[in-house]
Amino acid sequence: MKNYTKLPLYLFAALGFAFASCESEDPVEENDGEVITDVTLTFQEMDESNNPVGSPFSFTASDPQGIEVGGSPTIETVTLTRGKTYLMTIEVYNSIEDEDITEEIEEEADEHQFYFLGSGFDSNILSISYADPDGIALGLRNMLTVSSSPGTNNTQMRVVLRHDLDKNSPGADDPNFANFVQAGGESDLDITFPVVIN
Repeated sequence: MKNYTKLPLYLFAALGFAFASCESEDPVEENDGEVITDVTLTFQEMDESNNPVGSPFSFTASDPQGIEVGGSPTIETVTLTRGKTYLMTIEVYNSIEDEDITEEIEEEADEHQFYFLGSGFDSNILSISYADPDGIALGLRNMLTVSSSPGTNNTQMRVVLRHDLDKNSPGADDPNFANFVQAGGESDLDITFPVVIN
């Protein structure tokens, strides 16, 4: 007569070994995209000597559930004046967690970068350059110039925030880099502001 009483013990041991061998010994740490509920663009007019003129003014895009790529946030229309140059700063916030994402982006500047696209730049109505400290290509601070003869009063500015990109990739240091996907990474933000030129 065969002894089947030891069979379940062998099965449990084999199954335990199989599950243990499937576990990763070195889990890969993921850099998840940021949850963003509010994006604020603040404009400070600058004179020819880069001195501020007047008071800054701001425009916001927001969604209390979180702005996702392709989402439907409430977006204010940006109003600018032809022939003017502005210092444009960006603030990013997560109201769900009461967290200032701007600080995290600044601390992880080597992993993040803003790109500025859309009809305003395609048609040269708007031109932009990074103005972050130490010459880093990040996009939290930018010099934005409005054409003195834009040809139209209505245009658009698309703001894209990428993370985990290769900043050494060819073209990645251009704030208008239309092929930013080639630099790798993922988008934390992709939103288009309507722009009116007065």
